[in-house]
Amino acid sequence: MRLLLFLSLPLYALDQFTKQLVLRIIGPYDARIVVPEFFTLVNITNDGAAFGTFKGNNTFFIGISILALVVVTALLVRPHRADSWRDVSLALLLAGILGNLTDRLVYGHVIDFLLFNLHVRYADPWPTFNVADSCISIAVVLFIIHSFRRQKSAG
Repeated sequence: MRLLLFLSLPLYALDQFTKQLVLRIIGPYDARIVVPEFFTLVNITNDGAAFGTFKGNNTFFIGISILALVVVTALLVRPHRADSWRDVSLALLLAGILGNLTDRLVYGHVIDFLLFNLHVRYADPWPTFNVADSCISIAVVLFIIHSFRRQKSAG
């Protein structure tokens, strides 16, 4: 439960706070260049999934998010052997799910605002994202690293 208070809730609050700032200072489809040719703040709506795929399916993604929220919460609160990799991953996942679910319920879409131009083929620019997306992505990477570590220690 400590992770919920010290990781999930602050990250959820940061996600919602940054989205409110973006809504107040950047008009839809406007841009604020932070680092020329590298980092820009934008105000993009996304009613689809990651990278703007499956657009127009907000209701479907609300259902998926609620299901994921229930599963992640159950995994976090059930008694289990201490496993900080697993718990941090789940806490990050919870923050990300809550952040984007809140947007979908309140606005009917997710607010994306971070735009990086990595100057890399096929990622020029990288699709816009937000703090919640970052939490989900980091959680997935941690899960993958953790599964490899567990396989290695079991072998």
